Order: sequence, then C-alpha cells, then structure tokens
Amino acid sequence: MLSNVLRVAAGAALAAGLVTGPTGPAAAASTCTYTPDGKAARNVGTPSSDVGRLRPYAATLRTNHGDVVFEADTAKAPCTTNSFAYLAGRKYFDGTTCHRLTTAGIFVLQCGDPTGTGAGGPGYRFADENLTGAVYPAGTVAMANAGPGTNGSQFFLVYEDTRLPPAYTPFGRITHNAHVLDGIARRGTKDGGGDGAPRQDVIVDSVRIAAR
Repeated sequence: MLSNVLRVAAGAALAAGLVTGPTGPAAAASTCTYTPDGKAARNVGTPSSDVGRLRPYAATLRTNHGDVVFEADTAKAPCTTNSFAYLAGRKYFDGTTCHRLTTAGIFVLQCGDPTGTGAGGPGYRFADENLTGAVYPAGTVAMANAGPGTNGSQFFLVYEDTRLPPAYTPFGRITHNAHVLDGIARRGTKDGGGDGAPRQDVIVDSVRIAAR
C-alpha cells in the first residue's frame, strides 16, 4: 500500500525472470536482496538476486480501460524492475484490480495487489532505490510501500504532477496511452471522495514485458 506518509501528504495538500539481451546499458547493481516475509497474496516464488544481465524493457499493462505502456528504468532501479518483470512473467498481476485512486493533492492510480485491499504483496520485500532527488511528475511509475524497505508488488501510476517526499522508488515512465489514466481519474472514486476505489473497476488483465 502507499504508506501513511503519503496519506498525510494527501491530507495536507507494477516475462519470467530476468529480461536479458545483447544490447542496452547494463543495470547499475549486480545483485539484489529479496527478503521473504511469509505473506504472499499469490505465491509465485522469489526473483533471482542476480541482475547483472538485466536490460531495458517496456511493460504493457492491459486493462479493461485500455493498454498503458511504460519504459522501465533498469539502470536506476534494477532490483525493482527485475522484480516487476519477474512478477509479470509469473502472471502475478493477471486479473488484479487497481484498488485505489487519489484525486485531491496527490494524483495516482494504485495497482499490484491481488487481494484488492491494499494490504497484499508477493511474499517478499526489497530495499528502496533511485530516491535521491526523486520527483513524481505525470507519467511516473513508482513503488507503493508501507515505510522504508517494504517494497513488494504494489505500484502507482501518476496521472498529474504530484508532490511527494522522495520515499517511493520511481522505476518507469509512461510512454503510451496516458489518456487511459486520465479517463479513469475523471470518473472519480466510488464514494465521491478524494481517496478510494475507482468509480469504475480497473482490472489488469495481463502485463506484457518486451525487452528493448
């Protein structure tokens, strides 16, 4: 889930294994630590810790509202992008809902929890990355968390420039079909508030990973 830090800020104002290939810059880190927490919402195992051959990729989120495509920043967030590709390849995200939409002060759609409650994860956690000077303009894809070092499977898509503390790992940039998010946001939440479930269910049918 997005942490309580984010909720306070709002009140005040997501291929099996590694994506490898012969071209593109190698990832900054060569190993990652994925720590089991025994709380898998959908048990698909744990990614390889070796990300030395990780290469750039594009991810296509196929939803019932349309496809959204983002470029993964494997160089700056290798552990995060490795985990995301692993989960996508294991069909972890298939059939899940984007359970949270915020429309006041913070402008994000949050996805990646098979339970649809905001409390589910993949059964492991990993450290934050790419936080120095992190900002969250429209088009950012970043990890949701429950505090430092608690990254799992939940992520959020920023559809309007948003001010947040640099506490959420940015790991991608939307390149195609941002208007899909705009349409979801315009419909608002089910209860009409600034933070809740989208008025119309948003279902991630699948996530496709394509190496660059």
